[in-house]
Amino acid sequence: MARGGWRRWLAVAAVVVTLAGAGTWNAVASGEKPPVQRTDRAFDMPGARIDASYFTSGSPSAKRPAVLLGHGFGGSKDGVRAQAQNLAREGYAVLTWSARGFGASTGEIGLNDPEHEVADVSRLIDWLARRPEVRLDKSGDPRVGMAGASYGGAIALLAAGHDDRVDAIAPRMTYWNLADALFPDGVFKKLWAGVFFGTGSPAGGCGRFEAELCEMYERVAVSGEPDAAARELLASRSPSAVGGRIKVPALIAQGQSDSLFPLGQADAMAKAIRANGAPVSVDWFAGGHDGGDLETGRLDTRTTAWFDRYLKGDKGTDTGPVFRVTRAGGMDSTDGTLQTRGATGTAYPGLNSGARTVALDTAEKPFENPPGAGPPSISSVPSVGSGLSQLSSLGVGGLNIDFPGQHARFDSRPLKSSLRITGSPTVTVRVKSDRADDAVLFAKVYDVGPDGTRTLPSQLVSPVRIDGARKGRTVELRLPAVDHEVETGHRLRLVLAATDLGYASPAEPSSYTATVQGGLSIPTARGVTTEADPLPAWVWGLPLAGAVVAVLLVTGVRRRTPAPDLDPELAEVPLEVAGLTKRYGKSADRYAVSDLSFRVEKGQVLGLLGPNGAGKTTALRMLMGLVTPDSGEIRIYGHAVHPGAPVLSRVGAFVEGGGFLPHLSGRANLELYWAATGRPAGDAHIEDALEIAGLGDAIQRAVRTYSQGMRQRLAIAQAMLGMPDLLVLDEPTNGLDPPQIREMREVMIRYAAQGRTVIVSSHLLAEVEQTCTHLVVMDRGRLVQAGAVAEITGSGETLLVGVDGPPLPDAVVGKVAGLPGVVSAVRIDEGLLVRLGGASPSQLLAELVGMEIPVNGLGPHRRLEDAFLTLIEGETS
Repeated sequence: MARGGWRRWLAVAAVVVTLAGAGTWNAVASGEKPPVQRTDRAFDMPGARIDASYFTSGSPSAKRPAVLLGHGFGGSKDGVRAQAQNLAREGYAVLTWSARGFGASTGEIGLNDPEHEVADVSRLIDWLARRPEVRLDKSGDPRVGMAGASYGGAIALLAAGHDDRVDAIAPRMTYWNLADALFPDGVFKKLWAGVFFGTGSPAGGCGRFEAELCEMYERVAVSGEPDAAARELLASRSPSAVGGRIKVPALIAQGQSDSLFPLGQADAMAKAIRANGAPVSVDWFAGGHDGGDLETGRLDTRTTAWFDRYLKGDKGTDTGPVFRVTRAGGMDSTDGTLQTRGATGTAYPGLNSGARTVALDTAEKPFENPPGAGPPSISSVPSVGSGLSQLSSLGVGGLNIDFPGQHARFDSRPLKSSLRITGSPTVTVRVKSDRADDAVLFAKVYDVGPDGTRTLPSQLVSPVRIDGARKGRTVELRLPAVDHEVETGHRLRLVLAATDLGYASPAEPSSYTATVQGGLSIPTARGVTTEADPLPAWVWGLPLAGAVVAVLLVTGVRRRTPAPDLDPELAEVPLEVAGLTKRYGKSADRYAVSDLSFRVEKGQVLGLLGPNGAGKTTALRMLMGLVTPDSGEIRIYGHAVHPGAPVLSRVGAFVEGGGFLPHLSGRANLELYWAATGRPAGDAHIEDALEIAGLGDAIQRAVRTYSQGMRQRLAIAQAMLGMPDLLVLDEPTNGLDPPQIREMREVMIRYAAQGRTVIVSSHLLAEVEQTCTHLVVMDRGRLVQAGAVAEITGSGETLLVGVDGPPLPDAVVGKVAGLPGVVSAVRIDEGLLVRLGGASPSQLLAELVGMEIPVNGLGPHRRLEDAFLTLIEGETS
């Protein structure tokens, strides 16, 4: 470059300002662990192009095992990014990918078709075998494990059965036989099937699926009854089809709040894999597809330990018990939080261990199947059951409706001692129909308190199709598998209902009679014991709030004087966070959030930003009163936040993934949700929420006809019911296309324009820059920077260094970052982003020239995305 050119660039550099922000995908581990490197690439497969990301950390020359991470149905590789980064930091080469038809991958959804999705995995393993940093068992055979939840868990099982190079698996809340999951005992699970196929094609219909799957679903949905061909098709694409060939160590985690893939699916896979001679551990966690606590942190930690043992060969690694179940411990009387803890067994008990018989009423009971099978009884509601299942675990009645005349009930006497159900109760009944040869019934067991309050454990029901009912049939019914304690003085109630909202029932009217024979057999799993405190780290479920604080208050080890409930000076301030701190478990020096302070004013749209693991989720949970901080305080309109605080009624929240009943209109879904909250109908403000959400006449249409953007806006409207003064949105634009994102942006801006406040957590930096007025940037639990967007993107000293030729090597970038007066250096497509911390632009230029870097330009850069790169790199370097 000519001398005059250099001078011009230096003149521009003299007025450069620093960008501030949060990091992108290249997050750095806390402590002394090295940064994670990620490479994105696409794989050309027969009939599809697969989008993938590859994560490594540490020395490039070190040999390491590999892990393939699959995502859930409707998601993409981005949904497992945090786990991939954590595994990379622990010494694994991690490959994530978006399955066919999801994310940026092309192709049709085949529901883990062995000829397509499973074959894709084998080709990915071929690629791993060629990577120089991946440990090989032999040529072409990498040391590799697989993990994933739901759809991703099933592909892990299937790959282990089809490709003997897979060495260990950790499937989570997934299915063993998809035909049994969607057609249990020959009954069509219509609502979940609708959600399943609707998720695969947000625009409606099932056009993104393979043609034979689409035709199968439409055929069964119209008839209301699965046929043999439908069962055969789904079974052929299920892990059970290759169950005899899955012979690798398996950590099976299944959710208790799961009407899609209940515990029976995990039981079948555990028995089959153990029969093949492989080590198996089973973990029943608290949540599931119906919501609740997914215990992600604990299960991710346990998965890493599993791979350490069976991939790295570290025999000293504690992988946890053979069987573990998360149990609700009730409400803490000191702060109203939900307690959970683990119970363990040295052997997996199955679903029928330690049976105890409880006598039931044996009188014959008549009941009816109404014409058109409506109105239906209600037990579980797909994707809407999180709050219901949480309440049921505490013995609080949920949204259960059994219409008079449409069910038979059989009660026990009050129990003389408490009884823990762990497994699947069974009962023998005789059923007779007056006209239909086939009867479809729905069996469930309630826990009935002395005051008549009914609790349906985990909101689960078992459907059964009884052939030959017209002549009378005696059958053994297997009730849902649960873990639930029935207290002394409570009764058990068996209900046989003719209808259920989640399932298809015969449209023809029928009359039934039913009689119980032999009592209710209750599995008690006597070898499973609840651990006493203190517990190992992997035993505790992640509580919904601060159990540690409660224990310390009781023992007197640590006492805190509670802050006054109201600070009058903050009565008009939507949110003030002061010194907020939360440690990981009982660790003295590891923080999820550390000394976090910031303030939000009326009318602001605040973006909460930071890399995975920054502490954003923990901070939001404390804001919502779901987690108790170790120190510091949160005040909403001057009132101190704690679990159950009245001021939380002024807060509305939206968490990505909320579901709706597809056959109901948008309005009906909102009305059902509001009714379930128990608040007065007049407080709903449905019209105001709909006006802001901008759904127009579509609110009267069935939700199954909605686009993904419309579903997201409906979810936002649901969060806005009651017109909360403070609206908290977690990734509200995930899965939306650009026009839908623009619509969502306008929703948030309109809401804040009315004098209310919005807090949004998002990873879309360009969208945050256009939507938010203010930012709070976090990294490793700490506040990095807070302020107006314009101030953050227009302060300090960050330079864009243009570079000729190929991208600079990592070693050169590292040398630039290590120069005196340089805070960080990040490689981008145009060259380097360098954040100065004392050096002048001229000094930097001289150093770069001395290093023989082919600089072609030097100037300021002001994009928010670059601010994140430089600021977070600076914090973690």
